[in-house]
Amino acid sequence: MPDRTEAVPVAAVPPAAGAARWVLLFGIWLVYLSFGMITVSLAPVVAPITRDLGLSHGAMGSVLGIWQLVYIAAAIPCGALLDRLGARRALFIGALIVAASGLARSFATDYATLLLAVGLFGIGGPIVSSGAPKAVSQLFTGSQRGLAMGIYITGPAMGSVIVLSLTNAVAMPALGHDWHRVLQLWSLCAFAGAVVWLLLSLHPVARRLDNPPESGPRPRQTEVIGSLLKLPAVRMLLLMAVGIFSFNHGLNNWLPELLRHDGMTAAAAGYWATIPTVVAIVGSLLIPRLATPERRFVLLAGLGLAAMFASLMLEAGGGPVLLVGLMLQGIARSSLMTVAILTLVEIRGVGEKYAGTATGLFFSAAEIGGAGGPIMLGVLYDATGGFDAGLFMLAGIGALLAVAALRLRKVSA
Repeated sequence: MPDRTEAVPVAAVPPAAGAARWVLLFGIWLVYLSFGMITVSLAPVVAPITRDLGLSHGAMGSVLGIWQLVYIAAAIPCGALLDRLGARRALFIGALIVAASGLARSFATDYATLLLAVGLFGIGGPIVSSGAPKAVSQLFTGSQRGLAMGIYITGPAMGSVIVLSLTNAVAMPALGHDWHRVLQLWSLCAFAGAVVWLLLSLHPVARRLDNPPESGPRPRQTEVIGSLLKLPAVRMLLLMAVGIFSFNHGLNNWLPELLRHDGMTAAAAGYWATIPTVVAIVGSLLIPRLATPERRFVLLAGLGLAAMFASLMLEAGGGPVLLVGLMLQGIARSSLMTVAILTLVEIRGVGEKYAGTATGLFFSAAEIGGAGGPIMLGVLYDATGGFDAGLFMLAGIGALLAVAALRLRKVSA
């Protein structure tokens, strides 16, 4: 297996399937939108949940991070299941589990039941987050693949916008300020997304997402993983994944509370927290198309620096500095993961055949940071009485990502 990054040729999609694959991309996007909605569903209601259930910020941090810990253990087996089952059916199963996690949260009565409900997301999450890029890589080729990657990745960002902007401003007042009913509303939206994907996946073009029968004996999963880990570029991307998710999940989960801590009302914090997400949506449509092999690593380094400066500006204060910091957070958040995954699936020896296992490895490593980010911000808050220490930690992670991206270019040569 060569130790270099190259585009992997993929069987061309028949011309007649051109329009249908964009409709299927909408279905993938909708599943990922539901994923994003459930991911951030707790963030706007942290205050009433901690009050009603008697939780400390540290305990709530562990709740926000538990699904990432489950994800770490589940990502590789779920990736292997994805490669065997095919993205069409696997995405539906994953979407159902994600929606069920959202519904279970609404019935939580104490720390343990809330922890279990959020942990369930760690089983459905890796199926969705690994299945989406695998499906896109099977449906699209060439420059359209980068565009399609950018489009589907806006799904969770749009889901975040919906939840963060509407929870305290609209949903809570409309539902009697009952966070249980608000979580039920978002879970019903997620179930609807799963049903829409099920209907769209009945189209004949979706059969392309079913893996063909193996012509010979399939290598054992440990052999596949071992082969992938021999690639220096894969190993470097796994390390970067930890940092990317530490930054993304740390701020995604705590941003509304961070803004409230600085004096904003709950509704105002919800609106301001959507700024990075709106910027991320635009960035997701533009930046991945620029990630051609010759400039991909410089782009990754620039995104790492954006994460660093975003964290420093969020720590510095309000006004224009806060606005610029939130916009930089959105730029970094929009494409760090997308460009990294695009690089991963185009490594020779990965391709669409092992895209599920490779992205499972990626997300398994990434969720170490995905769990650590929210937990460390909560622990540092309890230790210091504020978010400054946590933001300095995230700034350091952004700087390390920039250095690692330049190193990735060398090991991929």
